[in-house]
Amino acid sequence: MIEVIKSGLYSTIQDLGRFGFENYGVPISGSMDQFSSIISNKLLGNKDQDAVMEITMTGPVLKFLEKTKISITGADISPSINNNPVKLNIVHNINKGDLLSFGKLKYGIRSYLSVLGGFLTKEVMGSKSMYPNITKSFRIANGDFLKIKTLNKINIDPEITQINYLEHFKTNKIKVFKGPEFDELSETQKNNIFKNNFTISNNNNRMAFQLNEPFVNQLKPIITSLVMQGTVQLTPSGKLIILMRDNQTCGGYPRVLQLNESAINKLSQKYMNNEIKFELIEN
Repeated sequence: MIEVIKSGLYSTIQDLGRFGFENYGVPISGSMDQFSSIISNKLLGNKDQDAVMEITMTGPVLKFLEKTKISITGADISPSINNNPVKLNIVHNINKGDLLSFGKLKYGIRSYLSVLGGFLTKEVMGSKSMYPNITKSFRIANGDFLKIKTLNKINIDPEITQINYLEHFKTNKIKVFKGPEFDELSETQKNNIFKNNFTISNNNNRMAFQLNEPFVNQLKPIITSLVMQGTVQLTPSGKLIILMRDNQTCGGYPRVLQLNESAINKLSQKYMNNEIKFELIEN
């Protein structure tokens, strides 16, 4: 078990998502940065889809009530074990009573904590990903106890794996395909959407990222149609909205662009006032 002493700003349990229920309006959800969450699981020899803890901006304080192994990837929120700073992207041995805490945010915004065997929280509709009105809780809370695999023995020395993926956080290039309504844009609009830089507004969360800069919109609303993770919608007021992991399953705004999976992962590590630039993937 792990006792949650402090939950942090917004910490949730996520896996790779809940599939097959979008026709009922249930989003796929899953780790925002699946590139980082998969690496965290791979370091421990877990399955890619094993449940991890997604930690946003401000980390939790966690007390381990049994031995295990952990790895932390993604954003650097200055993790410490028993007040001793520890590195990202390596395996750490944990003893009973150890305290994991976090400090200053150095880069990125979402960090991923994996434990050996994954978090053993309740599976709902084929996934452990937390989501309001689907799982009992939509984020972890102070005083929660999280079930993990029991280990009788752990290695004395942690296994170190060298990983360098800072480019994942540094790049501002967001690769996209043309969306279903892209060709309805004027030639000027098409040029501008790739020529101009955009900044992320304060309206950003697991559901969607809204961009600050207005984009002239002369398109009519569409009949409510399917949308997916990474769909870029253009609102009547000229706002560009990028749908993320907890996105709604349909919408009536023109779908002008579509992020690829790598771009969704990179974007998920951006936050307010970070600058991005769309880059077209040619067919």
